[in-house]
Amino acid sequence: MLVHAGDGAASRAARDAEIERLMQPYTGDVPGASVLVLKDGKPVFRRGFGQADLARGTPAGPETNYRLASVTKPFTAAAVLLLAQHGKLSIDDPVKRWLPELPQVAGAITLRHLLSHTSGVLDYEDLMPKPYEGQILDAGVLALLAKEDRLYFPPGAQYRYSNSGYALLALVVERASGMTFADYLRRHVFEPLGMHATHARVEGGPAIPHRAFGYSAQDGGWTQTDQNPYSAVLGDGGIYSNIDDLALWDAAWYDDRLFDARTRALALGRQVQVASMPEATYYGFGWRIADGRQWHNGESIGFRNSYVRWPERHLTVIVLSNRNDPTPYELATAIGTLYMADEEAAPD
Repeated sequence: MLVHAGDGAASRAARDAEIERLMQPYTGDVPGASVLVLKDGKPVFRRGFGQADLARGTPAGPETNYRLASVTKPFTAAAVLLLAQHGKLSIDDPVKRWLPELPQVAGAITLRHLLSHTSGVLDYEDLMPKPYEGQILDAGVLALLAKEDRLYFPPGAQYRYSNSGYALLALVVERASGMTFADYLRRHVFEPLGMHATHARVEGGPAIPHRAFGYSAQDGGWTQTDQNPYSAVLGDGGIYSNIDDLALWDAAWYDDRLFDARTRALALGRQVQVASMPEATYYGFGWRIADGRQWHNGESIGFRNSYVRWPERHLTVIVLSNRNDPTPYELATAIGTLYMADEEAAPD
């Protein structure tokens, strides 16, 4: 009997088999990945592949917590927007209102500029002495920038992706709320959403349960490369989470459980154009935006992640991995395409 693409169980089995084929490089005794597909708010694919910890032989699963790297940025932006929503600050505040240590040249920079990567602040990675002993913190980023009375360009003049800007935003959250950044996220984002396994990782703070360790390919094998001097900066990339908790986070962007409509519109709005080819692409506040799609990738030593949403289709694909390469954006979009193709092929 001929089986059509949209035919129930057969379609699901074929789709799952194709996902497993796509995930083959992550299968076995290698650094792995966890994959979640949400459709209409429900998990329709939820699997781990490969290993979370090669030394202990710990398999990756839905509960595995990965360093999100820059998939942290939507959370940092959300923390600022929640403070604005509650009247604690304005996104048009000058950053020097909250961080007066910054030099005079930063006087025209607003929180809006930082959120949209249009501030012109220098990259802290380029300002750090080499080699750098230990790990720099968000406060250390501020200390470096306080010594540099120069910018890449006048605030608002152009877009330049900035880890420094998001480290500064984490410090703004602390000063406007009177709480540490980690505590603010825990009390105002993670706990209200039930994201109990998610943490902004602080040395000496809560242990990360079911933690994945990062690896890099080297000499035909894998070397643990879990941390580097930048890994303790929280605002640009310091959150650990798993696919189950991120399902709760994803749901919060469809209703008022955490954000009001204005806050969601700001975060997911086209604040600045990033590229015109191969498609028009924009940055919101913590999100990349294109027609029908919202996403953010995360890249740090030992970790590569992609979180892609098609909100009009109520479809989300999240791929978290504990290896240095590749960034799984094309993988996530390929998985999403499988579901969209089935949806389009299904009979009315």
